[in-house]
Amino acid sequence: MIESGRPRLRRRPGPGRLVRLSPVILTIVIAGLAYTTPPELAFSRLLPAAPALAAAMWPVLPTVLLGTVCLFLMIGLGLVFPDLGTWWTAAGIIAVTVAAAYGSHVRLQRERTLFQVRLVADAAQQVVLSPMPRRCGSIEIESLYLAAAAEARIGGDFYEVVDTPYGVRLLIGDVRGKGLPAVGAAAAIVNAFREAAYSERDMVDVARRLDASCIRYNAVFPPEGAMERFATALLVEIPHDGRRIGIVNCGHPPPLLLNRGKLRFLESATPSPLLNLAELIGDHYNVDTFDFAPGDLLLLYTDGIAEARARDGEFFPLAAWMRGQPPTPPRELLTALHRDLLRYSRGRLDDDVAALAVHQCEA
Repeated sequence: MIESGRPRLRRRPGPGRLVRLSPVILTIVIAGLAYTTPPELAFSRLLPAAPALAAAMWPVLPTVLLGTVCLFLMIGLGLVFPDLGTWWTAAGIIAVTVAAAYGSHVRLQRERTLFQVRLVADAAQQVVLSPMPRRCGSIEIESLYLAAAAEARIGGDFYEVVDTPYGVRLLIGDVRGKGLPAVGAAAAIVNAFREAAYSERDMVDVARRLDASCIRYNAVFPPEGAMERFATALLVEIPHDGRRIGIVNCGHPPPLLLNRGKLRFLESATPSPLLNLAELIGDHYNVDTFDFAPGDLLLLYTDGIAEARARDGEFFPLAAWMRGQPPTPPRELLTALHRDLLRYSRGRLDDDVAALAVHQCEA
């Protein structure tokens, strides 16, 4: 399923209702066994397990009600089998029910806190990864984002697309780190790109603006530990009236270009410095140009895709996967990439994932 331009995994219907009814089913099974089997087997002593199980999925009041039902069942079984040890088991049911009610209360509080954290993370994601245009003239664009920190639902990968007087300009990058600590740096870079892409004619000047923004952010919010916070970035410019694209690669994985079934990596002849490292290794940015004909498909991605691992440790074969894809619009391509990437890694990503698929429509 694709929502707001970002493919998301469709949830499969599961036996949720049956699972939620499992404490009731367990109560019925235990009571039935206790009634139909000899008293020596003492299945009734398992009744405290029902409210304990209910605490993991039910609110407090239903958990207490189930414990009360178990208590009355135990009293009824004691009337049928006088030597069953009713009062010891009844005391156990009461104690477990009280503990289960408290556990249910604590669980609900934590669930509410997690829900609020996810709301904040969703709001932060909308700031960093705002809705982008799916079409700019003859250019079709789709995006994919998956955070490795599932609870946070946002990480250090970022992208942006703006339609400027100089052409369609795209940005994709990756801040060192995962989860919420990397979000601030990503937001600073993306916001700087949104402004610089419109005001700077030269892509080199855009890259310098991004580097300056990253340096300022790190000066105000220094990273923890001795390691510097830096970011890789890839800037792409697609002129409105041209069939060549310009790329500034700041230490980022090279994009893939699919042209009439032929796949190639758009390697930079002279890589540019990573963001926040220009002061150390020089700010010599280079723009490489490549052909981009109608019908071509360009895939920009972060290293979370190329470095996704299977259970045996093998990396995801992105190039081979790309060659095996039939001619398809960007939307379907990223949906297939999303599905196959999660299948390959068994749903366990070690790094954030972001991708942009760009297609130049036929005239």
